[in-house]
Amino acid sequence: MIDLLSDTVTLPTQEMRQAMFKAEVGDSGYGEDPTVNRLEALAAEMFGKEAAAFVSSGCQGNLTALLAHCPRGYEVILGDRSDLYDFEAGSVSVVGGLVLHPVSTESDGRLSLDNLRAAVRDKTDYQCAPPGVIVLENPHCQNGGRVLPRPYIKEVRAFADEHGLPLHIDGARIFNAAIASKRTPAEIAEDADSIMFSLSKGLAAPFGSMVCGARPFIDRVKRYRKLLGGGLRQAGIMASAGIVALQTMVDRLAEDHRRAQLLGERIRAIPGIRLEPSVIETNMVFFRLERDGLSTSDFLTALSRRGVRMGTLREGVVRAVLHYLISDEDIEVIANAVRSVLQAQAR
Repeated sequence: MIDLLSDTVTLPTQEMRQAMFKAEVGDSGYGEDPTVNRLEALAAEMFGKEAAAFVSSGCQGNLTALLAHCPRGYEVILGDRSDLYDFEAGSVSVVGGLVLHPVSTESDGRLSLDNLRAAVRDKTDYQCAPPGVIVLENPHCQNGGRVLPRPYIKEVRAFADEHGLPLHIDGARIFNAAIASKRTPAEIAEDADSIMFSLSKGLAAPFGSMVCGARPFIDRVKRYRKLLGGGLRQAGIMASAGIVALQTMVDRLAEDHRRAQLLGERIRAIPGIRLEPSVIETNMVFFRLERDGLSTSDFLTALSRRGVRMGTLREGVVRAVLHYLISDEDIEVIANAVRSVLQAQAR
């Protein structure tokens, strides 16, 4: 099976497995695991922040960050098509007591300043939950892996400062954004108070995410990490793979982007397929099925029978995510499988 369901299906590399086997460990709950400490220091340095916290998942990372930014009862202003809004089980509200305030997401993943301005309520109005934090997603998953422009993030930073609000970036695939925009991770994150990124997506580590920010903020994140059951012990076994991921898997993401472009070119020419969006910036290819009588689930089932697995985030649109286990040769197999399904349905 050629698996394009997500870049979370990646397997740890041999170098990661060796590092995990040999990892120097200690009790991370007491801050005594040297490998966890190295990983946190490395992540903080890469993103130009004072400190970082190793957490079990992106969901836990976003949740601890938002809890560390604002008290219960405050609003989290975010996009209505963001991963945090749609796919994190409502954890921010259920566990954190924070109010999700979604605003319309533009086609390129931006939240317009006009919509943000309309979402920020008067803090003196006791009828309304006060604004607590603004969240951007970069790159934006549901809108095709689009990368937020640096000038736009600076505009949102200025807007947040105007209203005394912190800015958090859900950067699960932030290294893809850095590669696509030819900027360093620190440049990508410089205008954010905090950033969360995943180690277990395109970077192929088997576990974990990171939260980066100012040291007092990270101290609060670590307190909430413990509260949520994330106080780990000999976690260096897992952190060692994260170190290898940051040292060896970042630059090669450009290959995933190149192959995504190549796959987009191959399937764009197939009758009954329309790329959506037509712009491919990172490692994701989204396309819409334009054949009457062919549902998304039927297409995915037929594709799987031909040895290719994809997924969907909404009816009518299919998502293919490239990663290091996909080769140039696989691209031709994938395109032929897609063409075969469409041709069979047309008969």
